[in-house]
Amino acid sequence: MSGLRSRPVPAPGQAPLVAPNAAALLRRNAAEHGDLVALRFGDEVWTHAQYYEESCRYAALLDERLPARGPRHVAVLLDNTPDYLFVFGAAALIGAAVVGLNHTRRGEHLLRDVTHTDCALVITEPRHVALLEPVAGDLPPVLTSRRFADGDDPDAALGDPLTDALPAAAGDPGLEPDVDSIWALIFTSGTSDAPKAVICSQRRLLVTGNRMRMIMDLQPGDLGYVCMPLFHSNAVQVGWAPSLVTPCAVALGRRFSASRWLPDVRRYGATYFNYTGKPLAYLLAQPERPDDADNPLRVAFGNEGSPEVVERFGTRFGLEVIDAYGATEGGVAVNRDAEVRAGALGLAPDHVKVVDEEGREKPRAVLDERGRVLNAGECVGEIVNTQGAGPFEGYYNNPEATAATTRFGWYWSGDLGYKDADGYLYFAGRNADWIRVDGENFPAGPIEEALRHAPGVVLAAVYGVPDDQAGDQVMAGLVLADGVRFDPGAFTRWLDGQDSIGPKWRPRYVRILRDPPTTGTNKIVKRELVRQKFRRDLVGGDPLYVRARGEPVYRELTAQDERALHESFVRHGRERFWDL
Repeated sequence: MSGLRSRPVPAPGQAPLVAPNAAALLRRNAAEHGDLVALRFGDEVWTHAQYYEESCRYAALLDERLPARGPRHVAVLLDNTPDYLFVFGAAALIGAAVVGLNHTRRGEHLLRDVTHTDCALVITEPRHVALLEPVAGDLPPVLTSRRFADGDDPDAALGDPLTDALPAAAGDPGLEPDVDSIWALIFTSGTSDAPKAVICSQRRLLVTGNRMRMIMDLQPGDLGYVCMPLFHSNAVQVGWAPSLVTPCAVALGRRFSASRWLPDVRRYGATYFNYTGKPLAYLLAQPERPDDADNPLRVAFGNEGSPEVVERFGTRFGLEVIDAYGATEGGVAVNRDAEVRAGALGLAPDHVKVVDEEGREKPRAVLDERGRVLNAGECVGEIVNTQGAGPFEGYYNNPEATAATTRFGWYWSGDLGYKDADGYLYFAGRNADWIRVDGENFPAGPIEEALRHAPGVVLAAVYGVPDDQAGDQVMAGLVLADGVRFDPGAFTRWLDGQDSIGPKWRPRYVRILRDPPTTGTNKIVKRELVRQKFRRDLVGGDPLYVRARGEPVYRELTAQDERALHESFVRHGRERFWDL
């Protein structure tokens, strides 16, 4: 985190705007830096001039296929391929918006994301066609791209081929989009059952890209390795946007692969890397080699890395790791120029507070000599910015959620935290109705709805519990019908057969709720379940089950398992989450 301390940068949303709009920036990059590399993918290379030319081709396509009036939104269901960034460039030139679809979503949930954001066109590739086929009849027109298909792709298509729709060449459409027009809708998750689409204008992405350029001290000639999914804000705002404003380059990895990461970094000559969630831990789990630090990386920026993992990663691979607190919406910033304090996000300004549901400030945390919180029940609340919403521009087509996130004129982060006596802010988890696993956000509601249909289940409560290294894991509390005994094998087989529950949505932990904590209206108090987690001393004798990564079936969570898990929390510098 030393980079943020040594390089003062503007607050979120306050960096200088580098061009009148995104279209002007693409034109300037092509005219003044046209020979510089902009994009690499496999053996293919595009300079900034060539990226602009491709963006013009895609702009002609979008201009023809999207409505002349009303929302000009295009949904993209792709891995990290050049098509994705060409669509972004096209949208910049004509003032359209890119809606990144999350390929962990299924069926009606995926359809809902398309219709909620008023998309008039969907662009996909063969490997994702199967996700769209069940709802194909309700989708807008679909184009399938085989431009970057490889041996892993099925022989599948939906709608028309993208290559047939693209013109061989096209000129600049000659438009000057409003810099405040929507450039991207990036899904996050909130307290409702459905993800919310965060509005990102051209201004927001250009300003954020410039701020990230400052933080990572990027120069022409730098190259970012982007293997986090482009439907996520981290990849767009931390990985790609800085390459436009610098200008420099990015190399795309289709998806994150721990085994391919270092060879790709070396192959492409990557100097920076963005991450979110647990990639650092997965990379550290790879066999260590004496030449790991022999690579071109200079800096990595991301969030949710545990202190121990961040330190080990930076030392092993020989780079600076800047691990910061942030969210898709933006809205809260803390001072990282202050002293390093174990587990702290930084020194919070007075306007960043920790409050209860009514906006009353919570008492300060009492910490013991090991940094453990002794009064978690009193001090933990939601992190808010009482000064305003910062760069947050609202949720698309969801005024209720926007109003809730900005009530009292504040920005409500949805994140839980606490402050120590000196005003240092600590992250304490998330609102129980949304979960973040391996850097991907998703709501608890659809998982609960599915689990309610499991044989013998009367009621399901799904919530996030802290992972021992980064982010969350999914935990499900199940209320069973009278006389029903939980059968781990049968439950596993049923769960694995549910197409609506993606792999990351499947609960890591299951608790059989014999007497769940409830409100006066008989609603289960999830916050209490989150506090009790998988701790045998807190769950009142309720049976606990676990299915660790790679395990074929759920099994009882033993006392030995719990001890090993606690030791892992300690080892990774996250012991405070054990008691929150």
